[in-house]
Amino acid sequence: MLNSWVVVPTCLPAVLRRCHTCGSERFRANGKFRVNANHKLLDAWLLVLCTSCGETAKLTVLERANVRSVRPELLDRMHDNDRSLAAELLQDPVLRRRNRVALDWGGAWRLDTGGSVHLGGEAVDVAVRFAARIPVRPVRLIAEGFGLPRAEVERLLADGRLVSADRLSGRLSGDFTFVLKR
Repeated sequence: MLNSWVVVPTCLPAVLRRCHTCGSERFRANGKFRVNANHKLLDAWLLVLCTSCGETAKLTVLERANVRSVRPELLDRMHDNDRSLAAELLQDPVLRRRNRVALDWGGAWRLDTGGSVHLGGEAVDVAVRFAARIPVRPVRLIAEGFGLPRAEVERLLADGRLVSADRLSGRLSGDFTFVLKR
């Protein structure tokens, strides 16, 4: 029987960027946007707040874009300060690269196992799905899902009783499956 687990975001991740005022490295996004029009050109920013001093920084979303080239739905969502749009934009690697920021997902996700998973059987098949591209160590997910210490999961992996087509060391942010043999 195949068990399905889902990694779900619980809030927006922290934005890692240096604050010009206090030197802190962490900002939080609250889903607020600023849109500025200059004749037929638009600029749009996602606003983030420093967790230490509260200083506002802007992450560039649109820069000198022609008004006609911007989809009206996107513009409406920015004017409405849509949190889901902020989450989508923070996931965009082009936006992160352009603004030279990284994301910290610590404490911003949870694992839904869909109920209890019993280890009493011969083997347990699990499919892990990500609702957002959250980089997580598979060993940590498996330990949390089964209520085991991470050292025990590492031992199961070394013994060949934890098998997957994907590499379980390092971080993954895409769907994967594994089999735990008892």
